[in-house]
Amino acid sequence: MIAAMKRREFITLLGGGAAAWPLAARAQQSVMPVIAFVTGASPEVSARRVAAFSKALNETGYVEGQNVTVEYHWLDGRYDRLPSLMADLVHRRVSVIATLGSNPAALAAIAATTTIPVVFGVGDNPVKLGLVASLARPGGNVTGVNFFVAELTAKRLGLLHDLVPKAVRIAVLVNPAHASTAEATLQEIPEAARSLGLEIQALNASTSREIEVAFASLLRDTNSLGY
Repeated sequence: MIAAMKRREFITLLGGGAAAWPLAARAQQSVMPVIAFVTGASPEVSARRVAAFSKALNETGYVEGQNVTVEYHWLDGRYDRLPSLMADLVHRRVSVIATLGSNPAALAAIAATTTIPVVFGVGDNPVKLGLVASLARPGGNVTGVNFFVAELTAKRLGLLHDLVPKAVRIAVLVNPAHASTAEATLQEIPEAARSLGLEIQALNASTSREIEVAFASLLRDTNSLGY
């Protein structure tokens, strides 16, 4: 599912697929157009996505450092930085804001600007998230890709059940700082679990320390139940 403002005027920069878009036309304020690449993850986690991003740019004739500048902004889970970051990008009038794999970053971008093109990659319905008005007529300055993460939730849970058929209780770890994704996951998982006769235990974690605490809690619960 691809939502597009004007599909021929944007680059779809995910998974090696791209559509040519004249970035140079927006480069009046600088020698080279500037793309702000914003992700909620760290450089290490995003390595493959960055490689695909660069490859797609190259395939459309844009080579980083030669005729386009890419600024990488790694949030590393610190979504509280988004308002100030987006305000700075808008103030400097970058050419494109690419928020790949981060619902909060995409929402922050469209809240900050109605003129700078925003390219998103999200795992939830972009209409439901409020990124576009509709799939047929998205409007605005936004385009991007939906990864169908929510739609795949039931299938993933089913595969897990096939791998561990004797399991009756499944733990789900969500990041409350990634509010839209966490909400969608907690809505989809229980319904899918009921159809499989599974119980769901939801745990929240936003930092590495909280993840450690969550796993320690799971271990204690498992031991207390005699698993």
